[in-house]
Amino acid sequence: MSADDPAWEQASLARVLPVVRPRKLAKVPFVELADGRLQGVVSSGSDIERVYVSSVTAGAHGLSCSTNNNRPCGGLRGGRPCKHLAALLDEAVLQYGRERVARYLRVEVEEGQELAAGLRGAHEPAPAAVVFSRFLRHLSYLELPDSTLPIPELHWFPAAATTAAAGAVR
Repeated sequence: MSADDPAWEQASLARVLPVVRPRKLAKVPFVELADGRLQGVVSSGSDIERVYVSSVTAGAHGLSCSTNNNRPCGGLRGGRPCKHLAALLDEAVLQYGRERVARYLRVEVEEGQELAAGLRGAHEPAPAAVVFSRFLRHLSYLELPDSTLPIPELHWFPAAATTAAAGAVR
């Protein structure tokens, strides 16, 4: 690294994008744009111990929804999203913004139209275990005691990166 490099390239912190609007985590506690999919965990409306791992593949719009113990969602038929996928899409829009989610999924929808209207995919099972495992890992971090000491496995994780903090850490 040289002194000519931008400050953010010399920092050990990464910029974190704030959420577009606050989310209610009870229905969709985990949503991410990762691995070429919009994916996340959606709570069951009927059983407090059941969750669904739902995903939409970017580009092809493959739809997947199954329980945490790999049972298929009864509401996902053909190319129409089930209620779990609809909830995931809604929460992704709150988390990342409509434009970013549409761009990531490569969905073209008119203004005022829901993203689900632009999906042209079919049922395509996706690996639910990886998404559910990542969700459980995120939950485990919530159980850690409050501390200002670094957590070795999270040394790369953006804790409270702001422009000022990122420029100050070298």
